[in-house]
Parts: sequence; structure tokens; C-alpha cells
Amino acid sequence: MLKQYYNEVKSAFLENKTAIYISLFILIFSLILGYFLEPYLYSYFNPVVDDLSNKVETGVVKLTFGDIFSNNIKIILQMFIYGLLFCLSVFLLAYNGFFVGYYVAIANNLSRVLLLLIPHGIFELTSCVLACSSGLVLFNFLFNFFKTYLKDDMTLKKAFSDNSYKIKQAVIIFMVAVFLMVIAGFVEVYLTIPIAHFFLR
Repeated sequence: MLKQYYNEVKSAFLENKTAIYISLFILIFSLILGYFLEPYLYSYFNPVVDDLSNKVETGVVKLTFGDIFSNNIKIILQMFIYGLLFCLSVFLLAYNGFFVGYYVAIANNLSRVLLLLIPHGIFELTSCVLACSSGLVLFNFLFNFFKTYLKDDMTLKKAFSDNSYKIKQAVIIFMVAVFLMVIAGFVEVYLTIPIAHFFLR
């Protein structure tokens, strides 16, 4: 049973590695642009940073595992679903990449910010990449479904049946993204600050 699950996960990743590479490229590219275009992004992102900081200070946003996890799950779920809307997943991923790059660029203490971001960010950003990839796979299903139905003159049921494996693969990749986000939330709440304090003391 476990071997079957492993093979399905492996197949989902191998058959959709192009979607994963595209998502990874978009994230890295947007992170770099967000960092170097910081002066031009100030008017867009600084109000977001200020608003988030105020909400944390006033207790509106609590840095608990539940709050962090639910917020992050909402983001990757949007990436998954937006794949159906002409691959809008990539824009949401790029926005997050721009924001993280901008946030690092405005840091007064770069080493401190990196120590506060990297431990959980490794899992969180990887999760975002996979969530975006799952959205692209979902769009691939939709595209092939209509292409098969219109071009090959199939019934809707037959066209859906022939391409439904892509939905399964999209869900598998998304579930891995969820698993990584669980780890990211745990690390962010319980390990990130102790790790940063250990290196900065």
C-alpha cells in the first residue's frame, strides 16, 4: 500500500516537473526583482508591511500555529484553485515572491531578517512552489479536457475520464504542499526565534 502511494507521488512529480520548474523559476525571479526593485515597490508594499506590523502589535494577528497555518493554507489553496482561471496561480506566487524580496531589501539588519525567514521559509516557499505547480497541473487538465472533447469529438464523460488522472496528480502535489506548510508553521512558531537568538547572541 505504501509503495503504491509512493509510486503515485513519484509519478505525479515526474510527469509534471515542467510545471514545478516553471513555478520555481517564477518564485526565484520575483524574489530577485522584489529585492532589487525595492525603491519602486515601496508605495505598493510598505502599507502592507505597516498594516501587518500594526495588526501583530495590537493582537489582531496572533503568531500562533493555528493563525499562521490557516493564513498560509488559504494562500496555497488560492494558488491551487486559481490554476483553473488561466493559470492565475503564477501571479499569486509572483506577488508573494516580490513581497519577500522587498521585505528582505528594507531590513535594517539583513542577517537577523534572514535568520528569521530561512528556517521556516525553506518549507513555506517550497510549499508555495508546489501549490502553484498543482494549480498549473489543474489548468493542464482543463485545457486537455476541452481539447480532447472538441478535437476528438468525444462525449464529456469520456473526455473527462481520459484526463482525470491530471486532477489526481494535482491533488497529490497540493497535499505535499499542505504537508510542507504544516512543517513551516511549526518551525515558524516554535523554532525560528530560538534559532535566530542562538546565532545572534
